[in-house]
Amino acid sequence: MMTKSRIVWSSILLILVSQVWAALPDHVGDQTVPTLAPLVETVSPAVVNIRVSQTVNTRTPFGDEAFRHFFGLPDSGGRLREIASAGSGVIVDAANGYILTNHHVVKNADTIQISLIDGEILDAVVVGSDAATDIAVLKVDAENLVEMPIGDSTRVRVGDFVLAIGNPFGLGHTVTSGIVSALGRTGISRDGYEDFIQTDASINPGNSGGALVNMRGELVGINSAIISRTGNNVGIGFAVPTEIARSIMLQILDFGEVRRGLLGVSIQTIDAEIARALETSVTNGALITRVESDSAAERAGLQVDDIIVEVNHKKIGGAAALRNTIGLMRSGDDVNIKYIRDGSTRSTVTSLGQQQSARNVGAEIHPGLVGAEFAASSSRGNGGVEVISIEPGSPAAQRGLRPGDIITAVNRRPVQSLADLNEIASNNRILFLLVQRGDRALMLQVR
Repeated sequence: MMTKSRIVWSSILLILVSQVWAALPDHVGDQTVPTLAPLVETVSPAVVNIRVSQTVNTRTPFGDEAFRHFFGLPDSGGRLREIASAGSGVIVDAANGYILTNHHVVKNADTIQISLIDGEILDAVVVGSDAATDIAVLKVDAENLVEMPIGDSTRVRVGDFVLAIGNPFGLGHTVTSGIVSALGRTGISRDGYEDFIQTDASINPGNSGGALVNMRGELVGINSAIISRTGNNVGIGFAVPTEIARSIMLQILDFGEVRRGLLGVSIQTIDAEIARALETSVTNGALITRVESDSAAERAGLQVDDIIVEVNHKKIGGAAALRNTIGLMRSGDDVNIKYIRDGSTRSTVTSLGQQQSARNVGAEIHPGLVGAEFAASSSRGNGGVEVISIEPGSPAAQRGLRPGDIITAVNRRPVQSLADLNEIASNNRILFLLVQRGDRALMLQVR
């Protein structure tokens, strides 16, 4: 039973709380009530709606090869149909007309149009695109564009207030608000390099490529994905940090391609079982199983049996984390690596080499490899071709290929280079890929 004194103190507390709420400021800047309207009005003109159209061949059942062969029917082909989709983008360089958006918004586009907040419609072209980070750069020719300043996403903290601005469901400019829910999210898609900002600001289909904005009116992320069983917002959205988006954009503008960093090691995740076998107390990290000749790793003095535990003061939990961290850097970047050797913690600095990738080679050599990006493997002394990235839902993904797979043979013929893969695959309708995935080998059939 509550005493009289407790009742008195409770009443006083209620009065104090009421006074605090009553004392909330009634002015923000020149506004008479608390509002984010001035911020929204400043940044919204830099966010554009994107309309993408492409022509697809819609085949009838009689166009199916097996169906026609069984019934002895001629090839009826199909009919061409134009499909359209919507997305968002952010003007980051008004003078040159450069716009950041998602790769998946503009991939396979025949035509791209952007509409400004005032309704003006402009034609856009793709300057460059990177499936592995889901970032693309567009260009428009126009005057009097408004750009959004790019903020430093490394300063973003969990709990920061943010706005998401985009074109959900094709409705046009829409603003939602929330907070940063988490940082450094990975594992959302196994098909690329990830370091997402997670937010509960409402993100829906069509928001892809739009802006995640801090309270200073700076771009800190490109909205990219959601987790939802229905496809609609459930309060878990992800944005590519501007640290990554800006790096990809600058590489595209400087080199016409993305030049990813290369350490030059084969690695394996350290877990408790492997730690016991190696008689080490280290249970998290990336165990080096091979060091390539004349690589960044060799120049740094790294050796087989070293365990990498940090890169640039970022903890490395395993092989996937190291691949992701290095892959998000550009060639020539200096990296500080902390590693364990014979029970002692050591550190070294090296300059990353460059992955020799063949962009979109999958689309060029075989229909079943569309959506895959390959590079000469740096993890095998006798060659091989590594799968660098896979577009979700692509033919290559449907055949079971994954990033990190190393193709060592095709149709029983050894593959030591991209040229070998190209030669064999381009001359065969059915491919049997011998793939090294971690510690095991498997055979994948590609038609």
